[in-house]
Amino acid sequence: MFTASWRGSAVGIMALVLVLFLIGGQAAAQLPDRIVIGWSPPDITGVFKTATDFFEAAARDAREHGLNVEVLTRSPATHVAFADQVAILEDFIQRRVDVIAVSPTEVEIIRPAILEANRAGIPVIVVNLLEPIEGVEVASYIGFDNAVAAAVTAYSLVDYFGGPGVLGTGPRLDVDVETYLDLDWWENVYRNLSASDKENIRARGAIIEGIAGGFFSTARLNGFNSVISQFPGIEIVGVLPADWNREKGIRAAEDFLSANPPGALDFIWAASNEMGLGAMLAVEAANRQDEVKIFTNDVTPESVARIREGRLVAETWHGFPEWGWYGTQFAVRLALGLDVPQFFDIRPRTVHAANAHLFYPEPALEPIDWEAIKAEALAKW
Repeated sequence: MFTASWRGSAVGIMALVLVLFLIGGQAAAQLPDRIVIGWSPPDITGVFKTATDFFEAAARDAREHGLNVEVLTRSPATHVAFADQVAILEDFIQRRVDVIAVSPTEVEIIRPAILEANRAGIPVIVVNLLEPIEGVEVASYIGFDNAVAAAVTAYSLVDYFGGPGVLGTGPRLDVDVETYLDLDWWENVYRNLSASDKENIRARGAIIEGIAGGFFSTARLNGFNSVISQFPGIEIVGVLPADWNREKGIRAAEDFLSANPPGALDFIWAASNEMGLGAMLAVEAANRQDEVKIFTNDVTPESVARIREGRLVAETWHGFPEWGWYGTQFAVRLALGLDVPQFFDIRPRTVHAANAHLFYPEPALEPIDWEAIKAEALAKW
């Protein structure tokens, strides 16, 4: 009697365990109810608004395919509110977001916060950067080499003032409009240019940098100067910081215009879009737009419109739509325990009047196969 009862109980227990196992396995194969991405840009003006728009667009696309993805965007008020961005990242960690995506105000400033996220087990994506940050774990870098991007702009400027290429008065190359005008392309064009041809390219100009001495500003100055230094006929009359800010860019440009009377200044290169648009406004207010040409970096819908109008000569693409589109895709994959590329290179390239239509209003982005991502996650679980 005891034995039969025990055997019966054992069979019942085994059946119950099997049912629970099956139920548990089925539950384990369910996708998360919600995936929260904590996204912190340095501010929410032009370029970073564009990136944020595409973070949101990719999240909407994911929701349409059954993945409840939310982007929680928090930014400092300005590029120089360093402590505020650290506080934002710490808040994301406290909230236990699934993934953190950040475009640093400055690399060294946010390193401790990334380390804290590492300890909390929250994956981190860094955008606007390809150079690895030492001492921390970053799941993926989406961006570009800042020195390379500035070198591309420098070649655009050299082209405009007499060198071979697609702009200005120099020899015009027969180039398909869809050609990737990246650094490799420019270096191939200029590789065999003679010393005398380099000397004949002449212009005087000024530079508006970002945060003086900062990582990004220094990298862009170095990249720009690495090209310009090869052309002895191009003279830089001064460098002023404007903290990546449009209003400060206006004031810096006004200072250069005051110090260099008509006929003494040919160009201003601003190391970012916001500062470049500020320089453009200052030059136009002084009625010197026919003389002083503006070159800049970043590319937003606003600046593409200004390029089409002839108010900016050329700009270098930094891929803000890619930041948000692929940033969301990679964040979701990380939240689902899937792999992501450690480096995703935007490949900066020249945007000018003839090819501006390729970038906005409809940037070329690969569709995200959310169904395949869901299937991959469920199969792994």
